[in-house]
Amino acid sequence: MKIKLEYVWLDGYSPEPNLRSKVKIVNYNDIKNAFIDGKFPKWNFDGSSTKQAQTGSSDCILTPVRYYTTDKLSTVYLFCEVMNPDGTPHLTNTRSKLIGEQEDLWFGFEQEYFIYDRKHKCILGHDENNLEPQGKYYCGVGEYVAGRDFVDEHMNVCLNYGIDITGINAEVALGQWEYQVFSKGKLKAGDDLWMSRYFLHKISEKYNYAIDLHPKPIQKGKWNGSGLHTNFSNEMMRTEGGEEYFNALFSSLNVRHEEHIKNYGSSNDLRLTGEYETQSINKFSWGVSDRGASIRVPQETAKNWKGYVEDRRPGSNADPYKIIYQIEQSIKDAETIGNIKHKMNYKLDMDNLKMDYKTLSPEELLSEYRNDEDEVNQETEVITFDAETLIKSSSLPSALKKAMMNARNINDIK
Repeated sequence: MKIKLEYVWLDGYSPEPNLRSKVKIVNYNDIKNAFIDGKFPKWNFDGSSTKQAQTGSSDCILTPVRYYTTDKLSTVYLFCEVMNPDGTPHLTNTRSKLIGEQEDLWFGFEQEYFIYDRKHKCILGHDENNLEPQGKYYCGVGEYVAGRDFVDEHMNVCLNYGIDITGINAEVALGQWEYQVFSKGKLKAGDDLWMSRYFLHKISEKYNYAIDLHPKPIQKGKWNGSGLHTNFSNEMMRTEGGEEYFNALFSSLNVRHEEHIKNYGSSNDLRLTGEYETQSINKFSWGVSDRGASIRVPQETAKNWKGYVEDRRPGSNADPYKIIYQIEQSIKDAETIGNIKHKMNYKLDMDNLKMDYKTLSPEELLSEYRNDEDEVNQETEVITFDAETLIKSSSLPSALKKAMMNARNINDIK
């Protein structure tokens, strides 16, 4: 039996890459084990035609990293990393920066986009002169939407190929739509989002449409742009949480705001103006149920400080691997911040400490030492003391020195 392997990859164009693909016809028996071990055959392509190589040495290698298929097996889509001939990641391979999978890191991307009508050379539905201001189009029906057949087909294809589309809706402008895709694991999240975009572009061919991922395609009038709102959480956020942990996360996101923005898509300054459900690109903020903030905290999360948060800054054209990398780094920094704050805010309760660990304060230890004539065969003349000097005293028994040092160290944690 013959089947089609469709290799999909990202090219070397900037500021954002394009999706590319080509098809190999193979015998099923030759690759059937790959459905178990994931080792589909590598392939090559002409990198000089994709801004990834020079003509004199143009071979680039396609290494499949994830496959998407249905029960029919007529076409198997292989999402690939681009590698150099020596096996190292190509310079344009942003996926390779995400070292290893992290299955406890969950992402829910909200991909907004405009449908462009290639026949009428305008955004779908905008060839008419009776457009109303944005408002009725959001989650609209009938005359207030355009392109539903295409949108439904894209959703069904994604679901058939194992991409977890969790919802779709018409957006605030006619011809603007959104779909949401959920994935567990940072690598899978990026792969699924890119593959869902591939299906979006491929299906648009038969409708004579084009997909516009520009963050602000309509720059005249009062219209929202398009974002790639990114909902995320890790195990700590979902199970233990705590306001202190989330505050550390917000502090980290704030400190790294500029670095996030650099990686959140080109022309995003046209969208992040502080209007139309955005925060200014030059300002960081977070708020509960606030769609005008950089980070929106859902009410359910804020109730017990457990759950996910939404990063509303990424533009619709952003590379999900870059988004994921920045969020991962901010989470790591937040954990460091949280540990430092915990130590700084630690308050020692000596009464509870004595109950739990049978430890004594330096003053109490000194008192016992004075009264213990069997152990200390001399009269002490110490009336006042410095804890550090007392610990260093050669006349103290070693066990007592150790106890006092432990007590001192506990007091030092502030």
